[in-house]
Amino acid sequence: MKDERSSHTLTVKDVMTKNVITIESEENVKKSAYVMGINEIGCLVVEENDEIIGMVTESDLIKKVIAAGKNPDETKVKDVMSTPPVIVKPEHSLEDAIRQMFKHNIKKLIVAGGEGKKSKLVGLVTLTDIARIEPTLINILYSLYIAKKKSPPKRIEKVIHYYIV
Repeated sequence: MKDERSSHTLTVKDVMTKNVITIESEENVKKSAYVMGINEIGCLVVEENDEIIGMVTESDLIKKVIAAGKNPDETKVKDVMSTPPVIVKPEHSLEDAIRQMFKHNIKKLIVAGGEGKKSKLVGLVTLTDIARIEPTLINILYSLYIAKKKSPPKRIEKVIHYYIV
């Protein structure tokens, strides 16, 4: 019996989360933490005038707000978000997505269709999403770090070791 996956290269759209929650850049970080909490998610895509301009993650809130002693009521999302946004298209291969994650040292990619400022948010893909579906791709990521003779960041290393060790 032929393996379905061997005849079909998996793409980002095959594994991405489609229901992505966004937040406006002018909102305060307290609201972003609240939205993440009630939705049990670790990040929000940041928009300004219906344009994707970044992503705010739990890590951003911890490092750039809490650890920095900033007031979450007064600090705006745009001041702590990760930017520029790293965006992939739904038709990109999972290998391309892994390579983008390595290049930018991140675990989450925004998925958008269209071009430039007209690109429309269609999903989010994480390293964990890819690892669950295609654990052999995690070996590619690990190989990229080995080739550069450096260790992966701890947040990425956790996923690598969970799926290949």
